[in-house]
Amino acid sequence: MELQATSIGVAVVGTGFIGPVHVEGLRRAGLRVTGILGSSHDKSLASAESLGLVKAYRDLDDVLADDEVQSVHITTPNRFHFEQASAVIRACKHVMCEKPLAMNSDESAELVRLAATAGVVAGVNYNIRYYPLCREAAERRRNGKLGNVFHVSGSYAQDWLFHATDFNWRVLSKEGGELRAVADIGTHWLDLIRHITGLEIAEVCADLQTVYPERFRPTGGVETFSSKLATPASTQPVSIDTDDYGCVMLRFENGARGVVWVSQVTAGRKNCLRFEIAGSQQSLAWNSESPNDLWIGHRDQPNETLIRDPGLLSPGARAITNYPGGHNEGFPDTFKQCFREFYAYVAAGNFAAPRTFPTFDDGHREIQLCEAILASHRRNGWVGVPTDRIQSL
Repeated sequence: MELQATSIGVAVVGTGFIGPVHVEGLRRAGLRVTGILGSSHDKSLASAESLGLVKAYRDLDDVLADDEVQSVHITTPNRFHFEQASAVIRACKHVMCEKPLAMNSDESAELVRLAATAGVVAGVNYNIRYYPLCREAAERRRNGKLGNVFHVSGSYAQDWLFHATDFNWRVLSKEGGELRAVADIGTHWLDLIRHITGLEIAEVCADLQTVYPERFRPTGGVETFSSKLATPASTQPVSIDTDDYGCVMLRFENGARGVVWVSQVTAGRKNCLRFEIAGSQQSLAWNSESPNDLWIGHRDQPNETLIRDPGLLSPGARAITNYPGGHNEGFPDTFKQCFREFYAYVAAGNFAAPRTFPTFDDGHREIQLCEAILASHRRNGWVGVPTDRIQSL
């Protein structure tokens, strides 16, 4: 069934950094955005006006009562995800939630069960899967070009919390959860590697660091990534117990090994995810700050750099590539491609079919990994990741 752009109305909940990104991605994917909801009606009105949206919702009940809304995107702070996603599901509307899916694995497991029972389509926005060359890496694993995975290494580094005066709700455990850097950006890396390799992580050994046990909160609000644009007139000290940095060793279910480090205090790294996968046939390496190049390593022939070009990619990667070679695709395009895949599935109507997009089950697994990582850090040793899986219908 061909997706009809006007057949599905989507409301966006959240007006911070990522909410407007969802609005743009939905529009580029051909979806009809009905309106937006902020943390106050004034924010709803201001955001609707700036984005050219007709409706500025007053509250979530207002969203769910709107007959034009068949699906809701949740882009609010982490602590609201469980309550809001539960309400959307109970209203029998489809839902796309920003990660993390919930604040703990009990909540995420309940969301998986709720979505399956309600018969709605539920996804988590692990958008990095949708860079064409990340999909190409996954296709090379599927078609045997990569071979058996020996080991994986990589990182995700940013500098937006480099100074003690950099502040955002994410640094507070009550707002974002006990893990921050690992949960906020490390889960993108973990999901991507699970997606590319097809392997589950069985055990973790983690070392976490809080670089700034005290940060200085501006007396006014601060939007994500905007703190370096202005110096606050006054601040107040706040104790911090979430991680600025973390390093995690990994043992995969097939015996492969891995290591990843994450940081939000690495000067000069704006949004840099890197991975290198060593396989029995070739190696693959990719960097999100140069997303249109995939390095392919060989032992017995020259190494290669594959430039993103639909004419050179595997069919699976070509399906999420819209521009010719040399016409770069980047961060905003990943949202468009994720939403296209999600809503094509919704429009097809066969909810028993395999789901290729990131599901609530994937979101639940990432929270299980985060809990194991935190437990490992506290115990100073290896911790097994739960093997129970709650499969979405």
